[in-house]
Amino acid sequence: MPDLSGLGSRQPRTPKDRLIFALDVDHYDDAERLVKLLAPEVGMFKVGPRLFAAAGAQVLSLIHHHQKEVFLDLKLHDIPESVAGAVREIARQRVAMFTVHGLGGPKMIRALLSELSQMTLIPGVQPPICLAVTVLTSHAESDLAALGFHEPLVDLVKRLGKLALDAGAGGLVASGHELSVLRPLAKDAVFVVPGIRGPNDAIGDQSRVMTAKEAIESGATWVVVGRPIRNAPDPVAAARRIVSDLESAKVPA
Repeated sequence: MPDLSGLGSRQPRTPKDRLIFALDVDHYDDAERLVKLLAPEVGMFKVGPRLFAAAGAQVLSLIHHHQKEVFLDLKLHDIPESVAGAVREIARQRVAMFTVHGLGGPKMIRALLSELSQMTLIPGVQPPICLAVTVLTSHAESDLAALGFHEPLVDLVKRLGKLALDAGAGGLVASGHELSVLRPLAKDAVFVVPGIRGPNDAIGDQSRVMTAKEAIESGATWVVVGRPIRNAPDPVAAARRIVSDLESAKVPA
């Protein structure tokens, strides 16, 4: 099986490369406006269930047209065969990264990686990076207790992260608060951190947040920012402020 965890040419080289903008909008026209506006300011665009349900592969083509890569964040969680089939189609859309839910388990992750290993991709096109979501940044300890998880949140994150990485996932999506226990699990893993907020930003439905600079200094490879840019009076200026914050971050070795 080929190494599907390597970053290759996707390795972030500048602070701007580390910024992923979350295209969490309802309509293709809104996505088109934001992609045109922010393509020069960010490194990648995230497409989640909300926009993908509305616009499908058309929005992926839009992003590629503006010479940006796609992070397809659908958090796949199903039986191994179903997820493997979905990932096969995702790879054909030339996405850079995609997500599965860590609760899907090692069999699911191994099945999709096996499917990817058997695909013939366009020469020069890298296989997408499989990222496992550990615990959503909107969850607090009380939410997990209500769901029947009685171990501390950080222990659950570590357990799900280790299972996913041991099964071959290329990286994890997690709060920056848990990176200190996740980074030692795999030397070559990548980490995507959502829940990014500035000191004056509204937290909204997030529970575990930190600034972009704090996330990078904690070991994040990429940070995902949505509402603080999208809802700003000047989204370009907001994106540039975050990049400036990233420029001052000390990236850990």
